[in-house]
Amino acid sequence: MPVLMSDAGTCGVRPMASQHNTMRVVGGTDAQPGSWPWIVSIQVPWRRGTGHICGGTLISPQWVLTAAHCFINATYVEMWRIVVGASSLLQMGPEVQVRNIKRLVTHEHYNNRSQRNDIALLELDQPVQCSYYIQLACVPDGSLRVSELSPCYISGWGAMEEGSKIRPAILQEALVHLIDNHICNSSQWYAGAVRNTNLCAGYQQGGIDTCQGDSGGPLVCKDRTADYYWLVGVTSWGTGCGRAHQPGIYTSTQHYRDWILVHMGLRPAGQTSAPPVSASGPFQKPRPIPADASRPGSCPFPRNKLVDFFALLQELLQVIKESEV
Repeated sequence: MPVLMSDAGTCGVRPMASQHNTMRVVGGTDAQPGSWPWIVSIQVPWRRGTGHICGGTLISPQWVLTAAHCFINATYVEMWRIVVGASSLLQMGPEVQVRNIKRLVTHEHYNNRSQRNDIALLELDQPVQCSYYIQLACVPDGSLRVSELSPCYISGWGAMEEGSKIRPAILQEALVHLIDNHICNSSQWYAGAVRNTNLCAGYQQGGIDTCQGDSGGPLVCKDRTADYYWLVGVTSWGTGCGRAHQPGIYTSTQHYRDWILVHMGLRPAGQTSAPPVSASGPFQKPRPIPADASRPGSCPFPRNKLVDFFALLQELLQVIKESEV
């Protein structure tokens, strides 16, 4: 069952995470470099400070998924920056890659009052290269049971408390729980404003949440059977930041997968996904396996990294060979 990902390998992996004890997004903590290798910072160069306005998620070497509301009244979008592979936005190292926007595609039925269809795609002017710090996120199809995934995380460079104009330079991360939409739509919560194309995530008591500047960023959840993550949501809206009974609301990527594929040119308009495999079958869980390894536009690992790896592997094999003599 194909998913959006690197044709050169897999998606949703975190090569640097084994070096970190991963668990301000409100109530969050500083993320270690490379912890969330698919997140990007969308920046307007002429704004003060870092210029960061929204987050986004790398889903192919040349495409970023984000929120449509980030581009209300946007001008000169082709001059905006997309910063990939960064943790600190003030001290960006050699692992960071910067691109410009070649094309902006917002959902044709986006409504900026109701935030319905709050999703957008950015085509980059040049593809990025994957590395330990840059990886692609997995976009699930309709067969994935998102409600069963755990744990889930949010990340971003947004405000660390409601009403604050201060933005952290270092990426923030936090653990959140998926909350059933029926609960989020109850009278003391969002009173019916959450749609079936949304996900609700956070805590009943509040305290941990996305905030201004986190818009467009990823909500990811770990697969229960393997060590990779699914991009299940795009940060969309919420009442305040970290309030009780007012958790963050996310655009469900699962519901927009066909729209994503069509606008990336990977599927003809009008063609929809194949029906999910039967739950009783052997392939109940979708796996992030390349759909077509021969496709152009892969996200290759930098050649020098591969050369270094194989050189070390050769040395190791030589040591093992000598020890057996």
